[in-house]
Amino acid sequence: MLQIFVSSRNLSENRFTLFRLRFSFDNMIKPGTRNLITDVPGLLVGQAEDVNARTGVTVLTADVPFAAVADVRGGAPGTRDVEALNPVSLVDGIDAITLSGGSAFGLDAPSGVQSVLRARGRGFQIAPGAPRVPVVSGAILFDLANGGDKNWGDEPPYRALGAAAMARVARDFALGNAGAGYGAMAGAYKGGLGSASAVGGDGIHVGALVAVNSVGSPVIPGTDLFWAFLFEQSGEFGGRYPVGPLPPMTQAMPDDMKGAAAAGANTTIAIVATDVALPRIALQRVAIMAADGFARALRPVHTPLDGDLLFAVSTAANTQMPASPHMVMRIGTMAADCLARAVARGVYEAQTIGPLISYRDRFPKMREVRR
Repeated sequence: MLQIFVSSRNLSENRFTLFRLRFSFDNMIKPGTRNLITDVPGLLVGQAEDVNARTGVTVLTADVPFAAVADVRGGAPGTRDVEALNPVSLVDGIDAITLSGGSAFGLDAPSGVQSVLRARGRGFQIAPGAPRVPVVSGAILFDLANGGDKNWGDEPPYRALGAAAMARVARDFALGNAGAGYGAMAGAYKGGLGSASAVGGDGIHVGALVAVNSVGSPVIPGTDLFWAFLFEQSGEFGGRYPVGPLPPMTQAMPDDMKGAAAAGANTTIAIVATDVALPRIALQRVAIMAADGFARALRPVHTPLDGDLLFAVSTAANTQMPASPHMVMRIGTMAADCLARAVARGVYEAQTIGPLISYRDRFPKMREVRR
């Protein structure tokens, strides 16, 4: 591929060739080794579930504090320490982000994560001699009406789940019925925990992690196709493709979105990440662009009944790339595509639990994957 573009022996004297070369690298994008957000160097993910309660917690962390921002699009968000991520705030780096089930009860999960981090000596040193304070932001989704046993007495399980998830962080982790996605529903389908990654030809890494619990449907009406099918890589969510013309699109709400009885039981929460060192104001633009990944994978989206929220983080492991507007545009676009893929993967990998029927059980016939 490079030979197509390199026509000058002295690239430093041929600006046009340099531009073509960079453009070719821009378009050499493929999933990372794991096709998980942990393909971004430095990131780790841990998860814990309460099977009886049909709920769970997912935590993302790194070996050192990392830059983070947040973008809230839904009308019913539930958050902890998100305002501190505003680029005008004092906090330059945080220690972890939690995604949790349990609605407002799930806001205890960051406390469990903090306890583990503090025991490891992590956290912000506010004053000499004072205890270090790990900075842990979090967001929650509603899974309280999914049929699990929520009679947990005086102590909801989320602090313990947060601590357990933090104790299990690794580069490999499960998708579908895992962590914060364990008790989720995506429209009429069993929701789940999804992830995807992308690596540019010049070595930049981008990834997404999402717990899908949306009002909207991930499936094109009248088909078994995910809205995100155009972005699929290597059959990562079934490899289904149109076998003929798609049915006419209507402006009506999908039949397979959540019904009125479950209209308040939603929220899709996500994290996108890159290794490129970006200032937080540039990272905020990445978050804004990446949030469009929700709209590429779900319909309707960002409703008054969802608490859609996206965190964007940078590990700054890659200091060789400039934080230019072009680079921010590339990362934001890659992140939106990764998020759309991660949403579909989360739903595709989910398994039926009781009355929560999975996508693959609703559409059991697998068609040949076109390569």
